[in-house]
Amino acid sequence: MPIQIIREDITKLRCDAIVNAANNSLLGGGGVDGAIHRAAGKGLLLECMKLKGCKTGQAKITGAYKLPCKYVIHTVGPVWRGGTNGEKELLESCYRESLQLAKEYECESVAFPLISSGVYGYPKDQALRVAIDVISAFLLENDMLVYVVIFDKAAYKISEKLFADIKEYIDDHYVETHTDAHFERMRGEQCSQILEAEEVCFETTFLDEPVTQQVEPVKELSLAMPKQVAKFSLEDKLGEIDESFSEMLLRKIDEKGMTDSECYKKANVDRKLFSKIRNNVHYSPSKTTAIAFAIALELNLEETKDMLMKAGFALSHSNKFDLIIEYFIQSGNYNIFEINEALFMFDQSLLGM
Repeated sequence: MPIQIIREDITKLRCDAIVNAANNSLLGGGGVDGAIHRAAGKGLLLECMKLKGCKTGQAKITGAYKLPCKYVIHTVGPVWRGGTNGEKELLESCYRESLQLAKEYECESVAFPLISSGVYGYPKDQALRVAIDVISAFLLENDMLVYVVIFDKAAYKISEKLFADIKEYIDDHYVETHTDAHFERMRGEQCSQILEAEEVCFETTFLDEPVTQQVEPVKELSLAMPKQVAKFSLEDKLGEIDESFSEMLLRKIDEKGMTDSECYKKANVDRKLFSKIRNNVHYSPSKTTAIAFAIALELNLEETKDMLMKAGFALSHSNKFDLIIEYFIQSGNYNIFEINEALFMFDQSLLGM
């Protein structure tokens, strides 16, 4: 199952488990930790007291009490000390151990906050990169729906260079398209003004002069139908239908030498959805799903446009979402999670499901 980056209050999510960015005591604190304890009630605190704390990088599980989930997985992230004191390895361990616990307790869905990115000071863009890398590696071998919960978009940002590059690409191509439309509109308005001026001039010049020119009647147009009209049966027309999206997708998977699971996991798509596509030759995917598979297959821009056309969609330079997708394809970057980070930052729909 896929990763979903969402902006939400983690204490209100209905899933099998939520992860608490706890401190070593597990007895509650500020930020996400405090919010989870308040929402769960005293029962959570009493159970945590029996756990006798937790080491940094490790994880422990409890009941959820008043929360709408089944379990709370408590993990202790590292305090940022410049990045040279094993912070990354400890943060990776937080995600791995939490995911392993979720698997042991047969959780089908789990929600993570950005561990250590609050008062512990871990740089938010790096914290998100660690989360995505570890979770995506886990999902290559396991089926689980994983949420990365961002309480506020300001809670993280993609690298300034990537943001600037994408924004420049959008501005260049978006402005180019709409500037052309602006000039076309202006030219049309100027033409209309010229025609109106000519009509006024014509009426002023000839209004009082007698009309002497004889106008010949218009000859009747022949509306006769051709003698032979070609006839096509429904079977003939159905035989002309091009390759469907499903057929193209399965063909491309074979051509790339991929397995089905490699493809749908790389596309950040649920196995059940892929099964529907495989078993229904006429399946109509959403635009985000179609693009997700194009990214997973690492198709070039023309191939991506062709796959989208099979699904009834197109890329447009008047759409920011489309321009961001085009930017990544033209850059040769097919990491769907990086693409989703950028889409999230620009308030666009994410790829996969």
